[in-house]
Amino acid sequence: MEFLAHLPTLTSFALTLMLTLVLPSLMERLRLPGPVGYILAGIILGPQVLAVLNPDGKIVQFFADIGKLLLMFFAGFEVDIEQFNRARRKAATFGLATFSAPFLLGVAVGWLMGYPPNACAVIGAVLASHTLLGLPVVKAADLMHREAVVVTVGATVFTDLLSIFVLAVCLPIHISGFDPRNVLIELFWLAVYVPAVLIGLSWLAARMLERFGKSKANRALVMLVVMAVAAQGAELIGLEGIIGAFLAGVALKRAFGTTPSDDSLEVMSQTLFIPIFFVAAGFLVDFKVFFATLRDQPLLVLGILGALFGGKWLAAEVAGRVLGYRATDRQLMYALTIPQVAATLAVALVAYSTRNPAGQRLIDEPVLNATVVLVILSSLIGLILTGRTVKRLQAREAPATTPREAS
Repeated sequence: MEFLAHLPTLTSFALTLMLTLVLPSLMERLRLPGPVGYILAGIILGPQVLAVLNPDGKIVQFFADIGKLLLMFFAGFEVDIEQFNRARRKAATFGLATFSAPFLLGVAVGWLMGYPPNACAVIGAVLASHTLLGLPVVKAADLMHREAVVVTVGATVFTDLLSIFVLAVCLPIHISGFDPRNVLIELFWLAVYVPAVLIGLSWLAARMLERFGKSKANRALVMLVVMAVAAQGAELIGLEGIIGAFLAGVALKRAFGTTPSDDSLEVMSQTLFIPIFFVAAGFLVDFKVFFATLRDQPLLVLGILGALFGGKWLAAEVAGRVLGYRATDRQLMYALTIPQVAATLAVALVAYSTRNPAGQRLIDEPVLNATVVLVILSSLIGLILTGRTVKRLQAREAPATTPREAS
């Protein structure tokens, strides 16, 4: 099938769109979430099967990066500000829990496998964050305003911030030793950045709408500009762009007020950019690496998987019970926090590429390969569990959006 690798660009594009149209529908008929079909399309179109798309191509990478940012942007934009303000303490509680449990278990796995403390902390940070891959499934079921979902979306900010912060502390320690000034500098920029986005960009967006008008095209452009600025600002201070995109969504929700957003941007995101992000996740499936890692490092892989699934389950159960959520809501919180893609890969790849003066990497190749296995399995299992839990909620739960029944 080598000829497929040299198809005209438009033919490859059409084939990609066809698979992203057909496979999600097929997955739904099999009672699996639609995004699983996008990942399957990535496996088929990627270098391991048909090689139609080049994972390193600038266009594919750009579309995937934009899709990743838009996924988090609309997660923030969909948040009910009043409800989030009421639930922010709950979001912080769950965020701390769903970070701490897998982080500590990951550190323990690293220690048992003989890694130094700095590498153990990075392994924990790799497991502690999560990517809201299941959010399109939740949104399609009209459950975005459910309090358990709002709390989970808010918790994402805490986990990603803390994971990136751990990496930011560990990198200079690995290169030149511990320096408390680096920690203080990172905390300072974080304290400046978050209010600058939530308050400053919200004010700027409102002024832009007043100055240039509120036509559909202008509303879409304002949304894209604010998202891009916030994401770039996050990267400039050493954070992951998805954090900025999420905060930009929250900021624009405040700026728009009663002004409707531009639905055409969301439609384009859901039909092109976000699916390409899922497709790019499918590129990560290298069957040789997958099975070689399982064969050569079974204890490391099982330990990392156990730390993730066990830690996320423990956090959802404990925090969910403390917050008074029913079993189905706790299961949804667990399912949404399983997938590991964006921040996970960012932490792992940066740590792997960082060497000290002796040439030693912060994390070695077995940990990186185990992370790839983690990304694949957590994405698929998380999406499947999200789809099943959403169906149970639709079938068994009352249509209330802020449940607080006793467990």
